[in-house]
Amino acid sequence: MAGKAMAQEAVFALRETIARMEGKNIRAFDTSGDRAEEIVSTQEKRERLPFEVDALDQVLDGGLPLDGLTEIRTGAMKDAGAASGFTLAIAALVQNERNGISVGQGVGNGLPILWIADRLAVLEAGMPYALGLMDFGISPQTFLHARPRKLEDALWLAEAAAASGAFAVTILEVSGNLRHFGLTESRRLSLRAKTAGRPLLILRQAGEEEASSATFRFLVETAPAANRYLADGTMLGGSIGHSVFRLTLERSRNPTPFSLLLEWNSHDRRLSIVHTPAKSVLANGTAAYSGSDLSKIVDRSGAAAAMGTRLAFERAS
Repeated sequence: MAGKAMAQEAVFALRETIARMEGKNIRAFDTSGDRAEEIVSTQEKRERLPFEVDALDQVLDGGLPLDGLTEIRTGAMKDAGAASGFTLAIAALVQNERNGISVGQGVGNGLPILWIADRLAVLEAGMPYALGLMDFGISPQTFLHARPRKLEDALWLAEAAAASGAFAVTILEVSGNLRHFGLTESRRLSLRAKTAGRPLLILRQAGEEEASSATFRFLVETAPAANRYLADGTMLGGSIGHSVFRLTLERSRNPTPFSLLLEWNSHDRRLSIVHTPAKSVLANGTAAYSGSDLSKIVDRSGAAAAMGTRLAFERAS
């Protein structure tokens, strides 16, 4: 009888470990009594990073998981800057949280950020710039950038970095939907992050939705920034204010589509919701980059052929 009870306890412990690593709800298992309540209570206390944006934190069940995989993607390479900026904003918030700095208290040092970029992603989207990182609210002294020559090396480095726990956050940037980076590789990265208790961000530039082990997936698009505020509270016309991202939550436990505009304050290291979208206008009042004066570069008719001078051919016989 005692042996049977011990065997059941061993099976339950194994199920508990697997469920925790996969991020599943332990209530789905056949549990009862104080043991189940204790495990569920522990799971509900999973460490998360609140964005201090009520609408976003609510759909994220309290915030971004600090012990799992999150994917950020763009539908086209033109949005690479916006996606990179949003990823850096998350990295800055995670770095502050790991260093014990509250939101809005500025830049801190401590655990570094590791950005791993696939070779093709670097060619298409470029590299982070040290002075730009400073303006964005991240100290270059705590930012490491790696450019492996092969995707296999990038995946190995991401796994090792997440498992080491030496970084506040690990970022893996790839371009498109790669054949050798599918559900199996995503699952392995997710397990490494959960085991180490560290966040791992996948930044997929110009990629489509695909099967993934990520807890959440965001689609990031560019959005016009508002004018810069002056000391007296007025706005400087024609200026460029804080970065703004159009964010769509594509993958979550909430089936309802969710989209909003977020503004990143690099000085305070804070995200805030934008209720009134800015318009892309120039100082003279015309729309910026409207495209009305540009011709299409694809699917357009060719130039008219020059008319010939021969009206008819002579008969052959």
